[in-house]
Amino acid sequence: MNNECEFLTAEKKLELENELENRKGKKRQVILDRLAFAKSLGDLSENAEYHTSKDDQGKNEARISQIEAILKDAVVVEANTDGTIGLGSTVVLMHLTKEIEKEYQIVGNEESDFSSGKISFESPIGSALMGKKYDEIVAVETPRGEIKYKIISVS
Repeated sequence: MNNECEFLTAEKKLELENELENRKGKKRQVILDRLAFAKSLGDLSENAEYHTSKDDQGKNEARISQIEAILKDAVVVEANTDGTIGLGSTVVLMHLTKEIEKEYQIVGNEESDFSSGKISFESPIGSALMGKKYDEIVAVETPRGEIKYKIISVS
């Protein structure tokens, strides 16, 4: 996959480990049982159950490989305790023009999910925030132009 390390929170690492265990155990066995049943039906050339199960098996095995690669290169991060924004930090920002507060957690790429407030440290907002502290103003370059935020809190 990639040779770079994956930055994960402890929660995301545990989530991936649980998913891996489920995919290698229960999910793999369910797919194998479905394949065995489909084979017992006879002619495989027009057996939709067999082909669907083979596709599911391929997707499951690909995801297992992906998770194993992520976990192999995983570095678990925790928020800085000195008030400096880094991986794992939770930040509350004030949009200076709209006066709207937004809360984000700075995470690695694998864990980012904008809809749940988790942004990658490599995203425009994430990279602008890295190394900053409470009460600083940050400018974020977006396709619509520059947006300025004030850092309201860091935890």
